[in-house]
Amino acid sequence: MQTPTATIPHLIAAGFHALSDPLRISVLELLRKRELCVCDLCEILGVSQSKLSFHLKTLKEAGLVHSRQEGRWIYYSLNLPQFSILEEYLADFRHNQVISSAHPCCD
Repeated sequence: MQTPTATIPHLIAAGFHALSDPLRISVLELLRKRELCVCDLCEILGVSQSKLSFHLKTLKEAGLVHSRQEGRWIYYSLNLPQFSILEEYLADFRHNQVISSAHPCCD
């Protein structure tokens, strides 16, 4: 299923914003290996649940992670299709062989 074109700039901006914090990068690196519970993430990263919740919310709003609840625990995993959108956005810049000069401005 294609993402509507109108939402692409929002998804790209939110994705790169989410990737701009070292703690969020650390969370993503841990989730690369396997799905993890919030309590496990807190323990591994040595942060409080309130601090981690803020960062997980940012990652979730950017579409970079999924969450699921099992009992009283919430588990997080990567949402790989969103990473593909960001990857494709950056890859498009490689295809620009020549960037045209600006047209002369009006007098």
